[in-house]
Amino acid sequence: MRKHKYLGLVLIVVQVLGLSKAVIAQDNETYVNYIPDVTFTLETGIAEGKLVYIGRSGNIDGLINPDLRVESGDIIQINLLNGDGAIHDVAIPDFTGASSEKITGRGSSTSIVFRVGEDGEYSYFCTIPGHRLAGMEGKLIVGDVEVIVDNLLSITRDPNDVGEPVGERLAKHISINMVTVERVAKLADGTTYRYWTFDNTVPGPFLRVRQGDQVTVNLHNREDSTNIHSVDFHAVTGPGGGATVTQVPPGETRSFDFKALHVGIFVYHCATPMVSHHIANGMYGLILVEPEGGLPKVDREFYVMQGEMYTAETYHTAGLNEFSVEKMLNEQPTYYVFNGAEGALTKTHRMEAKVGETIRIFFGVGGPNAISSFHVIGEIFDRVYREGDLISAPGRSIQTTTVAPGGATMLEIGLDYPGRYILVDHALSRVERGLVGFLHVVGKKDQEIFNPHEE
Repeated sequence: MRKHKYLGLVLIVVQVLGLSKAVIAQDNETYVNYIPDVTFTLETGIAEGKLVYIGRSGNIDGLINPDLRVESGDIIQINLLNGDGAIHDVAIPDFTGASSEKITGRGSSTSIVFRVGEDGEYSYFCTIPGHRLAGMEGKLIVGDVEVIVDNLLSITRDPNDVGEPVGERLAKHISINMVTVERVAKLADGTTYRYWTFDNTVPGPFLRVRQGDQVTVNLHNREDSTNIHSVDFHAVTGPGGGATVTQVPPGETRSFDFKALHVGIFVYHCATPMVSHHIANGMYGLILVEPEGGLPKVDREFYVMQGEMYTAETYHTAGLNEFSVEKMLNEQPTYYVFNGAEGALTKTHRMEAKVGETIRIFFGVGGPNAISSFHVIGEIFDRVYREGDLISAPGRSIQTTTVAPGGATMLEIGLDYPGRYILVDHALSRVERGLVGFLHVVGKKDQEIFNPHEE
């Protein structure tokens, strides 16, 4: 493998016919130089917790996985610089000759030169196993193609939307009014899916009641729905958790009452056959039954739920994706998501707190199948109320907590150092299928706690 030192215009041999070229001799070797219309330079690196390409020329300088815009028929040169020392390459399989050699070692480089064809969007990516899934992918945009940045309808639930604590109030009668809605919305960049939801979001609303409250649940199924829907509250003592009396046809409403007997954090979900199908399409959420006097105060609370999506299409297939019953029955998710869609807690919504604050995360798993090993990279859970048990003493100084599908937990963290902390399931291959979130902590650095040695 020959490594070419980047000198502004890299001279390389490429097997592409019909391009303008010049033959140049250097160091007793012959090089064929194809004269490009457009040149881009990309550097490999790590950013935002992923492997990426970083633009290092012109109007893409500093951009992560930048869009490369060219005209149909252009001769394109892409220079690839190794900025992290690992083995990498770059390829655009849609075009002949658009595949580089593999480079390893920081400072090594290579290039590809090729002619682009028809207008459209094409992917460039690293072909090293796992690197594309780890983030090394961008778009080559040929011609006047309108790129939709991110105007697809979102169903994701804002993790900051946790409602009002019950505080010191007495038990009382309250009503919960919920609407089931079926809608096409964004699953990933360029990918949509027909979700089934409670109140237009995944997960559904975060519900808070007090132990002893008498609760009326009114569930309405919109007229434009194509399915019967229902709701099963794990906090309910009674047949089906309410599901037996809330099998609601489109356009109708069903109701029931229950008394909140048990303190805890509980899952609710649709329980209409096939139950797993309704859950996989997004019909789940959390209900918190607070004790008398409420929960101890913290500075911030967040609502996060994990789920799985089973599409007939492969991961990141553009356009409207369809549900796959075979994948679901075989427990082979196409996507793992926090709060309904890929990017919900990295791009769409922001979780932010300050050094010195204590935060509380209500975390649940809608499922329908996968157990979560919930972990925040770079932090330790000061208190974990396992399995939604808010009565027993919490576990302390916990690194990773296990949450079953249909289960929940409450955890608290005292924040000591600023930075971006990454929420994951420690079954870490799921990160490559969309399961990642960010907690942004701002404030003053304390070098006694953490002192990075600068190079």
